[in-house]
Amino acid sequence: MAAAPSAHAGPELAQQLRRAERRKRLRALALTLPLLAFLLVVFLLPLGSLLVRAVENPEVADTLAHTGQALSGWDRQGAPPDAAYQGLVQDLSALQETAQVGALARRLNSEISGARSLVMGTYRALPVPAGLDAAQTRDWLLAHDARWGELPYWQAIAKNASRWTPDYLLAAVDLQRTPQGAIEQVGAEAAAFRDILGRTFQMSATVTLLAILIGYPLAYWLSTLSERRANLMMILVLVPFWTSVLVRIAAWIVLLQNNGLVNRLLMFLNLTDAPVPLLFNRLGVVIAMVHILLPFLILPLYSVMKSIPPNYLRAAVSLGSPPLAAFFRVYVPQTYPGVAAGGLLVFITAIGYYVTPALLGGPSDQMLSYYVAQYTNVEVNWGMAAALGSVLLVTTLALYGVYRKFGKAELSLG
Repeated sequence: MAAAPSAHAGPELAQQLRRAERRKRLRALALTLPLLAFLLVVFLLPLGSLLVRAVENPEVADTLAHTGQALSGWDRQGAPPDAAYQGLVQDLSALQETAQVGALARRLNSEISGARSLVMGTYRALPVPAGLDAAQTRDWLLAHDARWGELPYWQAIAKNASRWTPDYLLAAVDLQRTPQGAIEQVGAEAAAFRDILGRTFQMSATVTLLAILIGYPLAYWLSTLSERRANLMMILVLVPFWTSVLVRIAAWIVLLQNNGLVNRLLMFLNLTDAPVPLLFNRLGVVIAMVHILLPFLILPLYSVMKSIPPNYLRAAVSLGSPPLAAFFRVYVPQTYPGVAAGGLLVFITAIGYYVTPALLGGPSDQMLSYYVAQYTNVEVNWGMAAALGSVLLVTTLALYGVYRKFGKAELSLG
């Protein structure tokens, strides 16, 4: 006769199941830890560093600590206190590396022209005679360079004495802080980034619209083919993914130049008497970007179209709807998620383009990424480069947030 089950068998079994489930979760977590570490190192940490650098202002705060402390109670309207002159000499004398002085001079020169020569000249004139008090130190500085008596230089130091500043982010949208701390628009001669940002959005929107107009019929045609033929044609769509960016751009330079194949064809067909300027202007940039980004639209759109049962369209026609009306009223609305996903992928990728406009466009065709590279590689202004990059990041996140709120499909390539 079988033994009766123990009264403790139920709780013990439940405990064993919980332990097994816990081991399964820990095993799954262990498998995903390398991916999480990879994302942390190559994605989250750089983004965090970008956001921090956009508001960090260490050049003046780290090198002119005593000067900033002496200017902390200054109203920025009258003459600075004598202690500020003494603190300036003390801070500059403490700097051992010329690179630190150079970074300080560049930062102040970005605020007011002439500050670089003023700071570097004063640093080379040090040390001051021993035993000078604050007033005598002021007289020595003014005798060395009378510009130390001008308020704008001291206002620039006082404004940047804090380690954290909104100035870079404000400058990225053509705003600035006055010496008193109020926010105002920059002068018309200095305003540029709003136009550049508008140009970036306008070119990206144009590329996205043209990609939709070209990619939609192509994706629909691919969705009507047999699987074997569709896979074969999809290889042609994916060619831009497998080709180097520089190779693609070089090919477009060959095609679009005055003696290129496109202009020769236009003149052969008597559509034009002279070569049409297609290179080093916005038209050439848009053509190349549409070609490069077209797969980003076709792949998610094709995936959505393949999931739509063909019976819907046939049923609408059998119920008396004209084929064209059935296509636009029944079929097209079901592809909106694919259009939204593909369009967003194209637009987000386009606003960050740098190489294609730089090689195929003119000076008035450069997008925001060009100026990020300019501040990084030429002017070595990491704060301004990070602020412009933050504008692109916030724009991308905002667009994705809008898509997730109103879209019905996940953002993917298929």
